[in-house]
Amino acid sequence: MRFTKYHGAGNDFIVIDARGLDGEWADAARAMCNRHFGVGADGSMLVLGAYPHLMMRMFNPDGSEAEACGNGLRCFVKHVVDEGLAADDEFIVETLGGPRRVVSFRGPDRTVDEVEVSMGAPRFGPDDVPAIVPGRHAPLLDVPVQVGDRMLCVDVVSMSNPHAVAFVDEAPSGYPLDTVGPLMEHHGMFPARVNFEVARVREDGDIDARVWERGAGETLACGTGACAIAVAARLRDRCNEAVRVHLPGGQLTITWSGGEEEVRLRGPAERVFIGDWPD
Repeated sequence: MRFTKYHGAGNDFIVIDARGLDGEWADAARAMCNRHFGVGADGSMLVLGAYPHLMMRMFNPDGSEAEACGNGLRCFVKHVVDEGLAADDEFIVETLGGPRRVVSFRGPDRTVDEVEVSMGAPRFGPDDVPAIVPGRHAPLLDVPVQVGDRMLCVDVVSMSNPHAVAFVDEAPSGYPLDTVGPLMEHHGMFPARVNFEVARVREDGDIDARVWERGAGETLACGTGACAIAVAARLRDRCNEAVRVHLPGGQLTITWSGGEEEVRLRGPAERVFIGDWPD
């Protein structure tokens, strides 16, 4: 089975043209994403359908299927445009989280080097996330969560998948994410588990952040996580309509004007290599 590996700001993915193929895709994701015995990736994506009705399915390394993945979607777009599977630079991709409008930007060699994706409107209600927070209503800001011996206050946002954002005063690079992240992911408040972001707003308005992704662990970047961070910061009047989010793997630009408007995510997408996976 032919596959191509990509990364977007260090968030790496395996893309498979699955049209006409049958497979146990959850099992394939667990095997292929394994960094010691497989290809190694933060997720695997399937290309389904035919232009203009392309569809992306995305599987986490643990085999669970994700509703949305901003960095993965950018890699998906680079693949279908560079491989001639899409006839235009702007089109719609169907995802489990709904249709997403995408725009690809070509570099000097005429291949795609950046992609902007519309990530849908954020949602803030307990049922939207979902989150069990009796007596609380949207927006879910400063929600107290006991995680081990820590009491955290998080902002809870759905970007078609659930996110809990904690703003901190210290640099996120020193935060014990490997300890707090898994506890937050599996906290009883979040019946579908949750992605956990720790972020600090700089004096210049940019944001430094790290992300623990459900089903994947810490990743070098997370598109929906960066969107959730920007939305939460915007609700708190701590950033402008457009904000740069700096993650360990690189920089993403998020734009959101508020209300029911869609969040837009722009960032790089790069091909790493092409390979064949044995049956």
